[in-house]
Formats: sequence, C-alpha cells, structure tokens
Amino acid sequence: MDLVEAAVRTGRDAEAEAHVAAIQQSNIAALSSRLALVALGSAGIAADTDMAAVELFEEALAVPDAERWSFDLARVQLAYGERLRRMRTLTEARVQLTAAIEAFERMGARPWADRARSELRATGQSKPRVGSSALAPLTAQEREIALLAASGLTNKQIGERLFLSPRTVGGHLHRVFPKLGVATRAALRDALASVPPRRGPLKPAAQSCCETRH
Repeated sequence: MDLVEAAVRTGRDAEAEAHVAAIQQSNIAALSSRLALVALGSAGIAADTDMAAVELFEEALAVPDAERWSFDLARVQLAYGERLRRMRTLTEARVQLTAAIEAFERMGARPWADRARSELRATGQSKPRVGSSALAPLTAQEREIALLAASGLTNKQIGERLFLSPRTVGGHLHRVFPKLGVATRAALRDALASVPPRRGPLKPAAQSCCETRH
C-alpha cells in the first residue's frame, strides 16, 4: 500500500497500476484477511475512476475479520475518505475520516491521526462529531439493504435478491452509513439494533376489531 500510495501521490499512475497488477497476479489476498484488505485498499487507491475506487474500497471494508487489523483498516478508511472528499461526497467522506481518526488515536498513531484530521477539515468539519442524536431515519429499502449487508451478503448478492444493480445497492449503503454513524459493514449489525424500525399508523381493521369487542 505504501508503494501504491507513493506512486499515486507523485503522479506515477502507471507504476501504481503495475504494483496493483503484481499484487493481483501473486494472489496474496488469498493468504489472509489482512492481505486481502491491503490488496483491495491498494487497488482502490490506484483506481482510475471514482466508481471503480468506491467499489474497491467498499469491498475492502467488507473483508471478513477486517477489524482485526486496526491499522490497515484505518489506512483504508483514510484513503477512502480522501477519495470521497475529492469526489465532493462530503458526508460519506466525514464518516470514513472520523472512523480513521478514532482508530489512529486509539493506537497512538498521532501523525496518521493528524493527516486524517487535516482531510476532515478539508470537508468543512473541524473535528469528529461524537454521539450525534440527529441521525436521519432509514427508509424501508435502506433498512432492508443494511440488514442484508450486515448478514454478510455482498452488493452483488443483495442486488440479485432485491432485483437491483450492485451499483444501486452501493449507493443505498453510501447513504445508510452516515445515517447510522458507521464506517464499515461489520458495524452495521450493532447500529441497526439500536435503531427501532419505523411503525406505521394503526390499521383501521385493528381499530374496528377493538371497537367491536367493547
């Protein structure tokens, strides 16, 4: 990831792509969840289109046991947040950057935390917001997609089940993450558990039933 990021930051895109190609050809991602996280994160950094970058970063964050590798995960979240900021997708960028800042601070990686804070300021937010109670509610479809993602399904699998394209599923998840205040799919389950489902109005049939009894 260091080599790929250095190449991208110095305008040597061909070298960054060559590093990613070497990673893919060696198939090191199959060796461990950490290497899968690093491989996908590196590919996301080097991606030549925003759409490809988002898909790769999302895939990286969905790697099973990614949370075991706190530093590598935080680096991927930082890189993802940087890309989202350049895309002007600021709300989603803040979610990723805030998660990276918190992780780096827990590990005492101060230079990395400072870098993430600088990126967060560039989004127009001066510091991470903790414990916000003004999170927007989920729509019925967003909740369904979030529940399926929390169960471990990929965007493609969710799309096949709901007759949506993987890109549409990814778009919904981009809106869900900041609404729930999370940055990874692994955090969805706990976040959803703390958000009660919407309750609709009492059905007229139920009302008439009660009135009949009385």
